Amino acid sequence: MSKSKAPSQRQLRVGELVRHALTEVLTRETMNDPLLDGQLISVSEVRMSPDLKIATCFISPLGGRKQNGKGNADAQAICKALAKNAKFIRSRATPHLNQMKYMPSFRFLEDTSFDNFAKIDALLRSDAVQQDLSENEGN
Repeated sequence: MSKSKAPSQRQLRVGELVRHALTEVLTRETMNDPLLDGQLISVSEVRMSPDLKIATCFISPLGGRKQNGKGNADAQAICKALAKNAKFIRSRATPHLNQMKYMPSFRFLEDTSFDNFAKIDALLRSDAVQQDLSENEGN
């Protein structure tokens, strides 16, 4: 049997509730971590385990990657800092998720979907694809 089974409606619904709670905590709470202090973080998706006890949170720092020591910190460093503060974040998210029987543990991963979209967009705009499209229009 395949392990890539689609998530249930319940997993999707709870994942969205957790995403909203996590977003609320990350925007309103002050973290005791210099890397997270003042950092804007986007939570694009939260995937729940089948038993709803583990929330895998896909994040990306807003403003892109760090360049020449200026701008936002690297997404991997942000994930590590969030993992280090996961218990604090969990405690702050608890009031937002009081309808849940168990409070999930948070796991943080970098969201690479935007990079994938950019690669596909660049490929579709490439000269080779544009040439193929113009040849097909001529037929």
